Amino acid sequence: MIAAATLAFGEIFSPPFRSVLWKALSLTIALLVVLWITLQGLLLHFLVLPFPWLETAFSIVSGIGLVVGLAFVIAPVTSLFAGLFLDEVAELVERSHYPADPPGRAMPLARSLVTTVKFTGVVVLVNLVALPLVFLLGFGVVIFFVANGYLLGREYFELAALRFHPPETVRALRLRNSGRVFLAGLLVAAFLAVPLLNLFTPLFATAFLVHVHKRIAAREAPPGGMLAPA
Repeated sequence: MIAAATLAFGEIFSPPFRSVLWKALSLTIALLVVLWITLQGLLLHFLVLPFPWLETAFSIVSGIGLVVGLAFVIAPVTSLFAGLFLDEVAELVERSHYPADPPGRAMPLARSLVTTVKFTGVVVLVNLVALPLVFLLGFGVVIFFVANGYLLGREYFELAALRFHPPETVRALRLRNSGRVFLAGLLVAAFLAVPLLNLFTPLFATAFLVHVHKRIAAREAPPGGMLAPA
């Protein structure tokens, strides 16, 4: 697992990934800036304070607070962009490290968008529930971390595996290897927790879970494995 994560981390800054990296980074920053401007504008529009200096002070404090708060929005943003870059990143990883294997098939655009939107909705819902616990309970950070680890591991593994297997097989593979997929998700969640580095999460998570899927598929292919020929 650590070897696969190290490979993925090195790949996201390599020359073949450079064009995807800049696209992912630009879209992530653009969406976060739009969210920040929108929320800041709504706060200042609906909150009327009696003194100009108080409005200025509140504007500065709320602006800093929103920047901190947006750190918790990185997980949904990551999920939203997963489907956009997965096939491009997966092809690069598969071509570089698994040239002898049959290439994966890109998911149809409509199916990719539906899957991505569904996962993003689940991530948003879980984070809305978990985020208050971070501030109300001493172990809230653990809940937040574990919830995102489970969701991100599940999402990226399924997106990587769907390039090779039908949905029923992918679900069975994930359940049969749930411990490995969860540990992979925890590593993605740890990456997500590092400021600035977390902007590259879509690329890291995609490359990492492609490696994880390939290793699980190799384990399941011999006789007795789930993917053994009938």
